[in-house]
Amino acid sequence: MQIVFLIGLAGFFGTIARYLTGRLVENILPLSFPYGTLIINLIGCFIIGIIYGWFEKENGASNDWKLILTTGFCGGFTTFSAFSIENLQLLRDGHYGYAILYIFVSVVIGISATFGGVSIIKNV
Repeated sequence: MQIVFLIGLAGFFGTIARYLTGRLVENILPLSFPYGTLIINLIGCFIIGIIYGWFEKENGASNDWKLILTTGFCGGFTTFSAFSIENLQLLRDGHYGYAILYIFVSVVIGISATFGGVSIIKNV
């Protein structure tokens, strides 16, 4: 149960970091493009890449810390980083079809689902 608490705590800090990063970007760049989300997603991908790379290199490293940093902090900061690392793992394992399917469904069907949700609420 302690690991669940620590993952949640790391997620709390990731969420705060996401908010503060977004506000910082909004104060620097024009809002005609979603720069904040884009920059947050790119930073999150870079961070999760560093974490996964380090844990792959350090065979004896604690899996609990990997979960705290990836699922917790990075998950709170951006779920796009998890999407990115999962696709990288599919590609590394030679599952190119699954990677393409995952990307397509996540992006195209995800945007369609969002549109559908908004449409349902607007028409109720």
